[in-house]
Amino acid sequence: MTKIGLLSDTHSYLDDKVFEHFKDCDEIWHAGDIGDIEVADKLAEFKKFRAVYGNIDDKVVRSVYPKDLLYEVDGLKVFMTHIGGYPDRYVGRVKDILIKEKPNLYICGHSHILKVMRDKKLDVLHMNPGAVGHHGFHAIRTLLRFDIEAGIPKNLEVIELGRRGRIEE
Repeated sequence: MTKIGLLSDTHSYLDDKVFEHFKDCDEIWHAGDIGDIEVADKLAEFKKFRAVYGNIDDKVVRSVYPKDLLYEVDGLKVFMTHIGGYPDRYVGRVKDILIKEKPNLYICGHSHILKVMRDKKLDVLHMNPGAVGHHGFHAIRTLLRFDIEAGIPKNLEVIELGRRGRIEE
């Protein structure tokens, strides 16, 4: 079993609470809009780290992290990108990748809206962890935590870090 911490849209802000919530995780995945390479570096020093760049990321972040990631963890095939849409509303290139690669789990960020839903047509689970940073229109900063066991995501938890725009202690 592998424990995963999933976040997105930090926009250069990394709440210290992330480290507490992800302390038992084996890997941390970031679905783009990292903002500052130091955010990624801190997460990569803490745990095994996988990330994609987002539309606000500069050339430094883009030189380290790809636009798309396709990988497998404990029998679960994962596709992650920043801008991709969700079931019945995919960006064209993402839908093509989902059809061709047939991942079990598709992850994106960008919308700042936490969403977990199954696409029954393409037989893929979609996760968007919402946004954990303070920039954007989201009201509550969110992230996800889950386990992967024998190719199946289990024990999904939604974690709220507080309101956007206010640093809480």
